[in-house]
Amino acid sequence: MTGDGTNDAPALKRADIGFAMGVAKDAADIILLDDNFASIVTAAKWGRNIYASIQKFLQFQLTVNISAVVTALVGASAYQTSPLAAIQLLWVNLLMDSLASLALASEPPVDALLLRPPVNRTQHMITKRMWVNMIGQAIYQIVVVMVLLFEGPTLLDITAGHRVDGASVHYTLIFNSFVWMQLFNEVNCRNLHGECNVFAGIQNNPLFCGILVVTSGLQAIIVELGSVAFRVDDNGLDAKFWGLSLLLGFGSLPWQQVINVAYRMFFA
Repeated sequence: MTGDGTNDAPALKRADIGFAMGVAKDAADIILLDDNFASIVTAAKWGRNIYASIQKFLQFQLTVNISAVVTALVGASAYQTSPLAAIQLLWVNLLMDSLASLALASEPPVDALLLRPPVNRTQHMITKRMWVNMIGQAIYQIVVVMVLLFEGPTLLDITAGHRVDGASVHYTLIFNSFVWMQLFNEVNCRNLHGECNVFAGIQNNPLFCGILVVTSGLQAIIVELGSVAFRVDDNGLDAKFWGLSLLLGFGSLPWQQVINVAYRMFFA
């Protein structure tokens, strides 16, 4: 409801959201300080953008939580030790909570937000498509980690991590692959409605790009120089294992397109 006079006050109070200026501002939820009703469009766009940013962050955070918990539980059950050390999970948590929230919350509003229908107050913030995206990506990450955990030593001709005292190439590879899957999935989480081009508009968000570059650089430093502090192998990873980690992380992007097709076929 919009209004600018005293006669609009009763309707503004009864409305779910009231926009007002002038003498009616005391009865409204949102006040237009510039006394221009055209600002309603800007306010609606930014409001929807904030709501979408929260959804993007939740989608990313819950995906990481699902895969990290399953990885830790399976590893502890099978070998009495988690393939992801506590300090490594702390880095993942910093990546997930602080840096990712800044990156995903900094998306600028776009005009396409105004084309979407309003969100009903009874609608859950985590939509059906978000659940499909989260579970689909978590399945990919868990399958990758489980294959590396149980079949990695045989396939890659390396010593199993649970047979080594301290850090190992095996568990360092699992940690590196796990983090890169999160970083690539962070790009996927910029979209909530199954868009094909997950990179659309990314150049308009320098903060997102900057955080992605910084976190990628920090991950490389941790793996190569972290040693005992981050429970990674003293010599880091060879080029072939770096290539494998990046390839598995990049796999999150085409896998998201598979999830989009599956959603349209079975859930739309």
